[in-house]
Amino acid sequence: MLSHTAVIWSLENIQVAIFDDRLEVTSPGMLLNNDSIKKMIEGYSKPRNPAIANAFAYMKIIEKWGTGIPRIFRECRDYGLPDPELIDFDGDFRVNMYRNNTNKASNESLNSDEAVIMAMIKTNPQISQKEMVTKSEFSRSKIQRILKVLQGKKVLYREGARKNGYWKIL
Repeated sequence: MLSHTAVIWSLENIQVAIFDDRLEVTSPGMLLNNDSIKKMIEGYSKPRNPAIANAFAYMKIIEKWGTGIPRIFRECRDYGLPDPELIDFDGDFRVNMYRNNTNKASNESLNSDEAVIMAMIKTNPQISQKEMVTKSEFSRSKIQRILKVLQGKKVLYREGARKNGYWKIL
C-alpha cells in the first residue's frame, strides 16, 4: 500500500488494526480520479508514488503493478475466507480482510437472547450493561445472567476494568 499512499500530502501513517474477526489496513489518501474499486479488483493500478513502486519492484518486494488487490482476493478465496472489503472514505482507503469464524460450533448453540447480546457486543465491544438494557429491553438481571452463561460457554470474556474495559468474543 505504501506505493499508493499520499505521503506527500499527508502526515498520517498507514494504520494496521487487528481484530478478532478481521484485519484492517488503512492508508491515507483517497482513490485518484480515474481509479475505482472495481478497476482495482480487476488489476488496474496507478501508483501515487512511482519512485517507491520502482524501488520496491527493483528489490523484488512487489512483482509488478496491479497484482496486489487481485492476489489478496485470490488468496482469501483459496483459503476459504470471505472476499476482502475495499472502502474509499473521508480521504482514506481501507482494506478489510475477514477471518473465518473459528467459534462456529459455539455460536450455533446460542439461543436467541444470547445471540442478541453477542450481536450488540460484536458491534460495540465497549458496550455497558446499561446500554444493553436500553437496546434490548431485557432487564439488567437478565443481561447479567446471559453474560454469565456466555462466559461459561467460553464464547465471551471481559477484558479490563468495569468502567473502561471491553468484551472480547472468543
